[in-house]
Amino acid sequence: MGPVDELVPVLKKLRLSGVLQTLDLRVREAVEDELSHTEFVLRLLSDEVERREAKQATLRLRRANFEHAKTLEDFDFQFNPKLPKAKLLELATCAFVGKRESVLLVGPTGTGKSHVSQAIGHRACMAGHKVLCTTAQHFFADLRASRGDGTRDKRMLRYTNPDVLLLDDLGLRPLRDQEPLDLYDLIRGRYERGATIISSNRAIEEWYELFGDPLLASAAMDRLLHHAHIVEMRGKSYRTGAGGAPVS
Repeated sequence: MGPVDELVPVLKKLRLSGVLQTLDLRVREAVEDELSHTEFVLRLLSDEVERREAKQATLRLRRANFEHAKTLEDFDFQFNPKLPKAKLLELATCAFVGKRESVLLVGPTGTGKSHVSQAIGHRACMAGHKVLCTTAQHFFADLRASRGDGTRDKRMLRYTNPDVLLLDDLGLRPLRDQEPLDLYDLIRGRYERGATIISSNRAIEEWYELFGDPLLASAAMDRLLHHAHIVEMRGKSYRTGAGGAPVS
């Protein structure tokens, strides 16, 4: 049994068996480049750090539940040159995530709101943040079902806990029953605790009427707008104009 064979169970016990993937390469480098012991260990462990970070990033992306794999690199800014490209690229740095601010993407259907939202969410995942992507319709349906089995408060935590929540297509239809309260509780639960990206075909002024009650609307919108970046997505529809990838 050679040294490497003896090393395997030790690495497994330390949960470092991934080191074996680049061990031969690093050993050759150490010999050929006459590396010091410290440099050899540094390179070997740096490989393990990169592997773990890549694995965690993949896990975050899967848990984010993105509808599509969207990035800003594949977004066609030239199709609608009036879109606020500089502002969107600034948001893609994810500085707003650390500040727990909101991003409100508003504009006609087909101008790329969902694409941009998920692209920024993708950047947030790669930066190490926990992200959840959902539609307003799914959120309300989930909370409605949770009332039936008594898990409403627990289910709400799924939406208030992530570092970044993407809520797509808010206001496609009027809210009914307990939905205005669910939306208020979501906004209150995330206020200054997490970053939120909401896309909607409705102008911000129209969001108030979704709550059906002036006091509830005022309380919710006051929190939502306090630390908000409002981005207007205006222009032609990608669906009907170019057959391009970005939608909503």
